[in-house]
Amino acid sequence: MRILDPHIHMTSRTTDDYRAMRAAGVRCVVEPSFWLGQPRTGVGSFTDYFDTLLGWEPYRAARFGIAHHCALALNPKEANDPRCAGVLDVLPRYLAKDSVVAVGEIGFDSGTAAEEKAFALQLALAAEHGLPALVHTPHRDKAAGTRRSLALVEESGLDPALVLLDHLNEVTVDQVAGSGCWLGFSVYPDTKMTPERVVRVLERYGTERMLVNSAADWGHSDPLLTAATGRAMLAAGFTEDDVDQVLWRNPVSFYGQSGRLRPELPDVLEAATHEGNSIARGGS
Repeated sequence: MRILDPHIHMTSRTTDDYRAMRAAGVRCVVEPSFWLGQPRTGVGSFTDYFDTLLGWEPYRAARFGIAHHCALALNPKEANDPRCAGVLDVLPRYLAKDSVVAVGEIGFDSGTAAEEKAFALQLALAAEHGLPALVHTPHRDKAAGTRRSLALVEESGLDPALVLLDHLNEVTVDQVAGSGCWLGFSVYPDTKMTPERVVRVLERYGTERMLVNSAADWGHSDPLLTAATGRAMLAAGFTEDDVDQVLWRNPVSFYGQSGRLRPELPDVLEAATHEGNSIARGGS
């Protein structure tokens, strides 16, 4: 099983997670920028964070044989804080970086006017930079937030094939299925989907344009739930090719539209990574 986790927050995870993910089949991750867990107090906090996603985190991931890319944005929750508005001014220079494969997470949290303004501006930035857009559908009023998200995508003129609506569930999948956008499902304990629920959605809607992610972060989450979903698909009668499409080929196709995705480490770096990890564990 080979896996590209298209939405995971590895700055919140340990090196042991990277090791376990690689053993489970994860070869590549995309890390969208998200809320710190407490309010950021200025633009400098964002730029430090963006620099981490562009520098330190790819290095840390590569040590465990995983290619790391990121999506950058002013996230919906912090779009409501006036202290963060300047992020939109510095974001374009970051979107030009080689390992940035999308603008995200953007979208709605509480559905405010400030969120809508930031959402529309960042859809325009995605179009300007030729990048896909990763859209966060809200946890509250999800159906209404998803409808408004689709309306803004249509108003933006951005090709729906460049848009992934994430955190979907049984209530919202119908809205997105015929939109031309990609569909994302977060397998996350308690608050989002389970592997079994995702399997039931796939049985009904098929595997085209479907992506599965762990959305693992500093909360109660599990970076191995992508692999668990693959096993659940096989147990339900899906083929290994179906699993490969959902967990690998679909996210590679979506983020590959950026022209920047390198889903696997070069062979020479891969070999050096494994040799270095062997020596670190006391091997020869």
